Amino acid sequence: MARKRRDNPQITDFIIKNVMSHPGDIASLTAKQFSVSRVTANRYLDRLVMDGLLTATGQTKARKYILRDYVDEFIHFDVTPRTEEDVIWRERISPLLQKLPQNVLEICQYGVNEMVNNVIDHSGSKDCLISLSVNAARVLFIIRDHGVGIFEKIQKDCGLDDPRHALLELSKGKLTTDPSKHTGEGIFFTSRMFHSFQIISGELSYLREMEDNDEWLIEVADKKNRSDGTGIFLNIKTDATYTARDVFRRYENDDHGFAKTHVPVRLARYDTEQLVSRSQARRVLARFNRFTEVLLDFDGVPRIGQAFADEIFRVYKNEHPQVQIFPVRTSSEVREVIDHVIAGKPVQDLLPLSLPRKEDR
Repeated sequence: MARKRRDNPQITDFIIKNVMSHPGDIASLTAKQFSVSRVTANRYLDRLVMDGLLTATGQTKARKYILRDYVDEFIHFDVTPRTEEDVIWRERISPLLQKLPQNVLEICQYGVNEMVNNVIDHSGSKDCLISLSVNAARVLFIIRDHGVGIFEKIQKDCGLDDPRHALLELSKGKLTTDPSKHTGEGIFFTSRMFHSFQIISGELSYLREMEDNDEWLIEVADKKNRSDGTGIFLNIKTDATYTARDVFRRYENDDHGFAKTHVPVRLARYDTEQLVSRSQARRVLARFNRFTEVLLDFDGVPRIGQAFADEIFRVYKNEHPQVQIFPVRTSSEVREVIDHVIAGKPVQDLLPLSLPRKEDR
């Protein structure tokens, strides 16, 4: 009778989570972490290679390990009036993901269906290509079309001045160029369900990454080479413990409707310019009246002007008392300007924006 394997699942999980950042010393790292011998650590690594979860290269001390994509597929289909995203999911994608935990599978289903539906209904592309790769640690989708770029389309259909304005509006949620068919919630919720979410289109790249502390890193970059159409990158860890419903619930009010949003103020900036004017503030405030609660995230915004703050926290508040605006992740300088505006202090009491504080010098 063959002996039953008695692996410690904590050791296996540790290897899977750390092997990509420690490809050459994962054995010694594991041995130290769990107070086991190198021989024992190597036995775990050999089993993961045998199970098809890791790939090993090199010999003895030069041996390195990487996670192996046990799913690595390209799914191409024509986009016609009869194309249905749920059929694409059910027939061509779902069968490749049977090993995933149910919560991760449901998040993948929601995100892929929403993004493919956008290709069908909005892009004008004649085809779509989905790249799918899965390993023991993550699931990665790349959804590519060759139609009208998403930022360009939103800019044109919504009469905006610049593609970056489209990105700012997109981040708020409830934005759609076809309200008869869509609620404008798909990209908002998809971008918050996956550990990383990226859009590449035209000359812009937008990346949203979830941190371990449940906060977000947001990057916007101007690309050197223009991309036709739109590319969407969806990346989720296979050990995610939250559900799609958990994400929906975070942005609902007591009536169970989508009523709360999280807006990164930095998306209203151009390069190194400061946010000082009322027109900039009104750009940020656009469509806030569709929500009851707004988290205004000042991460990456070192300072703001008095007029910008006054327009948001006094003028708009007086005109729209039903909308609660909560500034979060503010620097001491931003917080001071907001406090002065709320307290009604005169402008001359404020530190000029052009003069940095001593601790910032």
